[in-house]
Amino acid sequence: TATRAQSGPLSPAGSAGVAVLATGGVASGPGPGRPGPLQDETLGVASVPSQWRAVQGIGGETKSCQTASIATANVSAQARSHVDAQVQTEAPVPVSVQPLSRYDMPRLAAFLRRVEAMVIRELNKNWQSHAFDGFEVNWTEQQQMVSCLYTLGYPPAQAQGLHVTGISWNSTGSVVACAYGRLDHGDWSTLKSFVCAWNLDRRGLSPRQPSAVVEVPSAVLCLAFHPTQPSHVAGGLYSGEVLVWDLSRPEDPLLWCTGLTDDTHTDPVSQVVWLPEPGHSHRFQVLSVATDGKVLLWRGVGAGQLQLTEGFALVMQQLPRSTKLKKHSRGETEVGATAVAFSSFDPRLFILGTEGGFPLKCSLAAGEAALTRMPSSVPLRAPAQFTFSPHGGPVYSVSCSPFHRNLFLSAGTDGHVHLYSMLQAPPLTSLQLSLKYLFAVRWSPVRPLVFAAASGEGDVLLFDLQKSSQKPTVLIKQTQDESPVYCLEFNSQQTQLLAAGDAQGTVKVWQLSTEFVEQGPREAEDLDRLAAEVAT
Repeated sequence: TATRAQSGPLSPAGSAGVAVLATGGVASGPGPGRPGPLQDETLGVASVPSQWRAVQGIGGETKSCQTASIATANVSAQARSHVDAQVQTEAPVPVSVQPLSRYDMPRLAAFLRRVEAMVIRELNKNWQSHAFDGFEVNWTEQQQMVSCLYTLGYPPAQAQGLHVTGISWNSTGSVVACAYGRLDHGDWSTLKSFVCAWNLDRRGLSPRQPSAVVEVPSAVLCLAFHPTQPSHVAGGLYSGEVLVWDLSRPEDPLLWCTGLTDDTHTDPVSQVVWLPEPGHSHRFQVLSVATDGKVLLWRGVGAGQLQLTEGFALVMQQLPRSTKLKKHSRGETEVGATAVAFSSFDPRLFILGTEGGFPLKCSLAAGEAALTRMPSSVPLRAPAQFTFSPHGGPVYSVSCSPFHRNLFLSAGTDGHVHLYSMLQAPPLTSLQLSLKYLFAVRWSPVRPLVFAAASGEGDVLLFDLQKSSQKPTVLIKQTQDESPVYCLEFNSQQTQLLAAGDAQGTVKVWQLSTEFVEQGPREAEDLDRLAAEVAT
């Protein structure tokens, strides 16, 4: 039901109105000016059915689920039967000690006196026998053939057509580094090049991904690892600069550099060598030679600089007239140095190869001033002491024997290897190994009569003078297209390894056969005999 209040005019304000409200409007009846009382009124029911529920509808669905039945089983297990057993040692039997035999001492002494002369005679015969001279028990596997272990290269350098111009093994014999540059004609002064190194002992070696790469703003022509620091390597540039890098610092490998000063070479650097400082066997300097005729000694100082400590200059007028020399091709007084090798017996004595084709015996102890106007912060001295008979063209490589103080090898553009004695100008022997240039020659560090040479026909030639003094014992084909082999180095630590670099930008590491690693009987004596025959 609904109730509606019937309204009328409101009562005037005041106590009377309040009373009316308080009594529910029944306190006084109607009268003039008074409204009627409030009354409840009952009305009919109004019903409005919902249309939303009919439209939406109510749907319901009943579902159920049941897990799979669980299977159970009862199983019983019983331990296997076992048996206990006991053992008992036998009672120890005392060991009887046999009494010492009684020898007939007089008869034994008489026998020994009787055979003494015969026994001594046979022992003397054995002592004088040469039946087992040079025989050594060798339990290692014999390597019968020369084989290629690795073919290494850096694709970005090869894409630029760069050659491997220098190669070096570090002091541990596990890392081989190469220099990239160009040795043919052209102006390569602005050509960017690289120094790359591979650790052959590293697991997962990638022949096309060096373990260290150094970018260099000028072509690198030569390389030499530090004698005791395995990660330090020196290089000579086409620009005449000498640099030293630390390959263990890939972000900032440059340790020292000469910069471009009055002391720097004005021609491309031909070779760099590490030398111990006099009186400091643990400290080393870098010696560099170049075709400007200067031989310079550098020491690393603070601020990354190589400081010149000593200098030498080759001047034609000061060369000893030991033999008839050809005039320098350019008519200059300076003689270009193309290669250097130090004696293993005298740390001050070294051999220089020259553009004129003649090797020079030189000394760091030379005191005569060089007659040159070349600028230098230190006085330049004349190092040459003796001049040897020349090749038919420039000498590209020299190597001093590690087993004889007077013997050294030289190789040049005439395709010949000369074996010299330091005691006379003419060579002991001259071997024509190639119709093209010979770019490198090296004595073996373990075989006194073995050396290797790199040819312009793509070959690595191994010579054993104990077998033949006229033809190579082994000829290794390094390049199939006969492009030149520019450099090679024996590994003095892992003596079975030989590395060679070529014009294809490739370094090949060769494993030598046993005959080139193990010294033969009386080999050192044969070398001494060869040197003595020449000196007479």
